[in-house]
Amino acid sequence: MIEVPLPRFEEMVSDALDLIPPELTQMMDNVVVLVEDRNPDEPSILGLYEGFALTDRDWNYGGDLPDRIMIYRAAICEVCDAEDEVVDEVAITVVHEIAHHFGIDDARLHELGWG
Repeated sequence: MIEVPLPRFEEMVSDALDLIPPELTQMMDNVVVLVEDRNPDEPSILGLYEGFALTDRDWNYGGDLPDRIMIYRAAICEVCDAEDEVVDEVAITVVHEIAHHFGIDDARLHELGWG
């Protein structure tokens, strides 16, 4: 386990978002990425996508609050032993949750190596 201060962790999340190709980030719609320590219902999960995937939206989608991608700092730090491991896990988690925004499910993510 390693402790990463919140400002440094938020920087890691920002850096991970910068790794997403611009063509994809331009297609992201009505979504916000937030950092919290843990999910209160499932404290061991590293990230969570909450919302309506782009593939599930239809003509009557509109006026909704933004979808949320949660990245859980304490949970990620708990499974890592060094800062470079945190950087890698943050990147994997960010990609994983953004993929859910695009309608890619866990099974397909595992096939692609982003389990």
